[in-house]
Amino acid sequence: MLRMAAKSWLTHQAALMLLLMSWMESALCSGFAVDPPADIVISDPGHLGYLRITWSLPTSLINKTECPKLYHLEYFDTYSDRWSAVRTPRRTYSAQFDLTKDVRVRVYTLLNGPCTNGTLTKSTNYTELVQKPPSTGAAGTAVQDFICVYHNMKNFECTWRRSPKMPASSQHSLYFWHKELEKTEECPNYLISSGVRSGCNFTGTYLPDFTDINFCVNGSSPKGPLEPAFISLQIQDHVKPEPTEKLYLQTGPDRKLELHWDPPVGRVPDHCLEWQMEQDGKIVSEILAEQTRTLPLTYDRKRSCFRVRSRLNKYCAEKSIWSEWSRPTCHPEEKEVTPDPGWDVVPVYVYVAVAIIAMLVLSLCVGAVLKLRQSKQEKEPDSLLTTLFARNPLLTAREA
Repeated sequence: MLRMAAKSWLTHQAALMLLLMSWMESALCSGFAVDPPADIVISDPGHLGYLRITWSLPTSLINKTECPKLYHLEYFDTYSDRWSAVRTPRRTYSAQFDLTKDVRVRVYTLLNGPCTNGTLTKSTNYTELVQKPPSTGAAGTAVQDFICVYHNMKNFECTWRRSPKMPASSQHSLYFWHKELEKTEECPNYLISSGVRSGCNFTGTYLPDFTDINFCVNGSSPKGPLEPAFISLQIQDHVKPEPTEKLYLQTGPDRKLELHWDPPVGRVPDHCLEWQMEQDGKIVSEILAEQTRTLPLTYDRKRSCFRVRSRLNKYCAEKSIWSEWSRPTCHPEEKEVTPDPGWDVVPVYVYVAVAIIAMLVLSLCVGAVLKLRQSKQEKEPDSLLTTLFARNPLLTAREA
């Protein structure tokens, strides 16, 4: 028992010595420590949050030209709420930040070559810079529910909702930027709702996919500037496919119901789509990779209706938006009953024809009555003369 305890104590001591030696090796480089970089500077070129980070070489390494140097950069990504890291031989790097939040950056020095006996050594300490956001705009007046949808990979549109604290006479403006633009540009076509701007339509404007696109929605009011909102996204992650137009059902010989459907018409590649099926208002399947599904066929004469919808899969986008559901297709199909012809199903043109004929007949009758009256009025003087001559044949025409 004592022998085992002694052996455990020796093992523990050896482990501590190894840890101590490892720390000394990483901290010392042939008698001197590896210092972190100096003078971190964060500059804003006006690209809506795409900032440039620069730093200086440590003073202790200026004359160590024979030793290769790397830099380990860490920055807090406020959009994903986590730290990101990159190693670079340069002393500059650009990254995306939300300008309404703190910008936090750390940089280490990594040294290699004869200075460290060929071992890549990282500085124990780091240089850090935390840059506070500028206090611009009245608090609580930033837009809310900023949502962008890339409809069928054809029309890209962003909408937002006004803050309840925003003054009634205020107006918003949207600006955007990506790496293929030299400077920021304003929304090409604003969406108007109740007389105020509520979104932006980018139809006809080139926006690259798999590229960060930065947006800023700010504004002004009689009381001063509004609080800005910054958003960064990639358009392929906001695709909403068109709904499927037709779902086909057929029964197989082995008591199976076979369903298949066509992909939506448009620019979305077929291999990028995944599917979901609904039966009688309930989702009944896992995510489907194919445009077909086979279900057991029941003979209880109960009618079932099916719908499908689609979205981009994880191989084409990090996230996507479900399409609208297709129109329901049911089994068994309802047979259409042809109604008996009657006045309730007489086509409209029949009523129109009857009305025209009635008007013509009425016009003819009125014309005949008017002509008959005119004829009677012309014949009344001749009738009077004939009566006079018949009573007194001795009267001359002049006397008459």
